[in-house]
Amino acid sequence: MMTVNEVSKLSGVSIRSLHHYDKISLLPATEVTAAGYRLYDDKALERLQMILLFKELQFPLKEITTILDNPEFDRSKALEQQIKLLELRKEHLENLIDLARGIKMIGVQKMSKMSFDAFDTRKIDEYAAQAKASWGTTDAYKEFEKKSAGRSREEEQVLGVQMMEIFAEFGKIRNKKPESEEAQALVKKLQNYITEHYYTCTDEILESLGQMYAGGGDMTSNIDKYAGEGTAVFANEAIEAYILTK
Repeated sequence: MMTVNEVSKLSGVSIRSLHHYDKISLLPATEVTAAGYRLYDDKALERLQMILLFKELQFPLKEITTILDNPEFDRSKALEQQIKLLELRKEHLENLIDLARGIKMIGVQKMSKMSFDAFDTRKIDEYAAQAKASWGTTDAYKEFEKKSAGRSREEEQVLGVQMMEIFAEFGKIRNKKPESEEAQALVKKLQNYITEHYYTCTDEILESLGQMYAGGGDMTSNIDKYAGEGTAVFANEAIEAYILTK
């Protein structure tokens, strides 16, 4: 566990900002001591990394909270977008360096469009806008934002636990066939739960979620850790069988 001062030194985020993040439930302290000191564990530091990544995409703090609290948040997707954005910025900086070196060596030449190409940030701006749009313009996202408005972090956590309990039910029957009556009933239960508390879970969205559950990332490991090894893959197989009956 790290103190707020240690987290500030490690991350470069000011203590004042960390206090603000805690106050608005963007980055709650993992624990608060009897003396009132905030403490942060590795999971909180991973969340801080995601916060800083989304800030690079110029998301407002309120929207970052909504995205990170969404149980379907795809960490891998966020990292891929950030890598691409950093690569574009690297290319931009290298062009500026080459231009500056050229001016130093041979002086300013006749002005032309090429003389100013190195200053052009449109590729960066366009990609950043596309990446941001991918998180915030879908109907499902808008519905989730509306339904989650006003809910406390504690309420969001309760909903998350209740959803994991559905996966625990999948885990108990994971040795049965995915198309079994019990498994299909759980798929319907999961779909209804997501629709009630997060966004309208269409069959298309449900199919995509199933693929994410079994995709081998954080979501797979979290489900399997909670409900038993192989549960995420079984849930996806049950969802696939459910979709085929439509």
